[in-house]
Amino acid sequence: MNIRKWFFLFWSCMAVGAVVTAVTGSIMQWTDQEFGFMGLEAAGFNAAMMALVGTMIGAFSQMGFFAYLTLNYIALSILRKKYLWNALQAYTSLFALLALGYMLYENRASFNNWLFWVLPIVLGLIALTVANIKTQQTNKTAFVPTMFLMIVVTFIEAWPALGSENNATAVIFMFVPLIACNAYQILMLHRLLKPRAEGAPSGTEAG
Repeated sequence: MNIRKWFFLFWSCMAVGAVVTAVTGSIMQWTDQEFGFMGLEAAGFNAAMMALVGTMIGAFSQMGFFAYLTLNYIALSILRKKYLWNALQAYTSLFALLALGYMLYENRASFNNWLFWVLPIVLGLIALTVANIKTQQTNKTAFVPTMFLMIVVTFIEAWPALGSENNATAVIFMFVPLIACNAYQILMLHRLLKPRAEGAPSGTEAG
């Protein structure tokens, strides 16, 4: 990964975040006239401002993505057994889905009575879909790391939206662009690394 490729991934991810956030936010405003996010109320919270928020979400997503790549490298160096790290990631992914459902259930008065089971299921299905695409485009070893990124990393990145002061629309507004950005990055990574990695291991399980 050289500077040029990282620069492309950085700005393209922010662009994905901007577009997805603007579209999602516009839909949220259309369905909920009182929609607000992180203290920003519907009045004045237009598509341009949503796109700006989306660029920040995209940058935040990329921070989480590279943090995971660093964690992946360190964990493989320490554990040395890939199956141990994969088993730990698989367990943590399942635990994160249950924790997400539990948090939403505890705050169901704010988040509605359906979000606590719908969001974990949808997130799990999207993660499964992205992981299958990733394995088809690379190899089977990428399945568990992709699931971990799409579930655990997205869950951690979306943590600020899970407070009881927010509502269901704010949670969806945060999760949708994060899911899109993380999916984009993990599916783009092997394409960016292909010229260097051709005929050799990529150096990361996620790549």
